[in-house]
Amino acid sequence: MEAHDGGMAQRVEEVAVVVVGAGPAGLAAAIELSRHDVPTLLVERRTELSSHPRPTGLSVRSMELVRAWRLEGDVRARSVDVDARMLLCETLADAAVGVPVEVGYPSIEQSRMVSPTEPACLAQDDLESVLFERVHEAAAARVELGVELVGLVAAADGARVELRDMSTGARRAVDARYVVAADGAWSTVRRSLGIPLVGPEHVLEGWRVLFRAPLWDVVGEHRHLLYSVTHRAAPGVFLPAGRTDRWLFGLPGPDDAPDGQRAAELLRLAAGVPDLPVHVEETRRFSSTAQLAERWRGGTVFLAGDAAHRVTPRGGMGLNLALQDGYDLGWRLSWVLRGWAAKSLLDCYEAERRPVAAHVAARSADPNGSTRPPEQEVRADLGGRIPHVWAAERCSTLDLLGPGLTLFAQRDGVDWEAVAAAAAMHVPVRVRLLDPVVARAVGAPGGSALLARSDGMPVGVLPALVDPVRALGAALATVAA
Repeated sequence: MEAHDGGMAQRVEEVAVVVVGAGPAGLAAAIELSRHDVPTLLVERRTELSSHPRPTGLSVRSMELVRAWRLEGDVRARSVDVDARMLLCETLADAAVGVPVEVGYPSIEQSRMVSPTEPACLAQDDLESVLFERVHEAAAARVELGVELVGLVAAADGARVELRDMSTGARRAVDARYVVAADGAWSTVRRSLGIPLVGPEHVLEGWRVLFRAPLWDVVGEHRHLLYSVTHRAAPGVFLPAGRTDRWLFGLPGPDDAPDGQRAAELLRLAAGVPDLPVHVEETRRFSSTAQLAERWRGGTVFLAGDAAHRVTPRGGMGLNLALQDGYDLGWRLSWVLRGWAAKSLLDCYEAERRPVAAHVAARSADPNGSTRPPEQEVRADLGGRIPHVWAAERCSTLDLLGPGLTLFAQRDGVDWEAVAAAAAMHVPVRVRLLDPVVARAVGAPGGSALLARSDGMPVGVLPALVDPVRALGAALATVAA
């Protein structure tokens, strides 16, 4: 296509998907799109990724996505082995007599019952660097840092975005079939679409201190996901931000920012170590909301991550929401662009993700939202995907999911490969034959079979004693419709 500038015709670049923002949602969307070989342009106005740790917890479902991307080892290498509970104590020096409190994350032992992986404790900037490297290596994806979106015109069959190079000021237009707006809480794209946020503001306010201190030496063997200290003069929450001595401290406070000296004094009081060596790197005011965008779509433009919802730190699920949004939107766009499913599949993005975001937002607005039993929160996190069952040594049924549809069935007299070949339409179907006990546990007992989407959500069960080709054809038609 061509654009005209001063009477001169200019060639307009065309790409399947433009992703705006290289945070967790944008990176996840770009990874999933590239896994499906969908040409993607990822633009980020920053010239380099953030070095601020921000949230420090990945949920079970988020780690399942990391595992599916073959990045679990890279993430574990940067994470800290901790108890997934909060430790309540007067100071960190009192960790030995602290009280563990459940915060919704399952322990390693609890995780083993429902997943092939478990939660991880690592800083968001460490996670982003791992995800960014994967996107950078993908043949189908192109990343441009220092480029911001300054204009957007959405139509029924695509969108034209205007991009500006932050260093040179040069502008250019790009035509995309779809746009993923993952440009954060103050989303330029959301505002350009005229989509308001709905929900309470200023729900949780205070100060966040980024600092370095040898606090692992202070807590010793009592290593936790976070620490809530109740010292009368310095109450707050400590969060480890990696394997090193980098930490975050959140505290309620007055409107005036504590200077470096005062912040260090508060940290020593909260740690219970008067002579603690402290290097304060940054003190930042935060004001959190619990809001959802009124709608998550404007034609061919979709909101993801903080652009679609803003939550407080309570419950530690903001990062996880963003990552899972990007993943969910990525595979849906891929299926539609590759002709595997009708455009109606995209309507289900908000329908399926919004209830999860609403749950997390409500929890984050609850003064007691940080403390929840894991058996309650893990179900909301996993979202109804197929059961995890070990199909072979270190191979879960979740590991057997493919980019298209997966048909799980028992090894029996039915030739499921032939059935899939006879019934398949546009979407690829991968057949996974299981031992009888595993098949039964995953939901395909006897001569039946279970059809699942690439995200692990069941599409339907093909019952025994019926025409399997016709049954599979009917199930596939529901996806393609």
